[in-house]
Amino acid sequence: MNSVRNKAVLAATGIAALATVASCGLGASIEEKSNGHVKAVSYDNGKQGKANADARLPSWVPDDAKSVTELIRTTGSERILRYQPGPSDLPELCKPGKAEAKAPTLAADWWPAGEHKRMDKDCDGWHVAVETDGVFAYQVETVANADK
Repeated sequence: MNSVRNKAVLAATGIAALATVASCGLGASIEEKSNGHVKAVSYDNGKQGKANADARLPSWVPDDAKSVTELIRTTGSERILRYQPGPSDLPELCKPGKAEAKAPTLAADWWPAGEHKRMDKDCDGWHVAVETDGVFAYQVETVANADK
């Protein structure tokens, strides 16, 4: 009888341990990639994104931007961003700029191939392109960008 009880206790303990380990990853928005940790965030608008101190949506993104999606390298400063413009244009701090030669190492299904080559604006160190299907932005991985 003790043998059956011991097996039941052992099985219950194993199931509880497995459930604990499996639940550790639930709800986490950080996923492991071969090139570092990446956090994906999305917001209904720019104002909502700026309220998230952990993601630090750039201040130049208009509050009325819609469908904001961003991929953030959590082990560095590289980021890619896309949003649908609202009534507001880019702020005055966004100036004409050169396209970035270095392609992002981050990848997402919403990020068009070669987009970094079409970026013709600089918004506080971000390379930005206003396209017919949205506004795309890329912050290159650098030590100088670590706090932006």
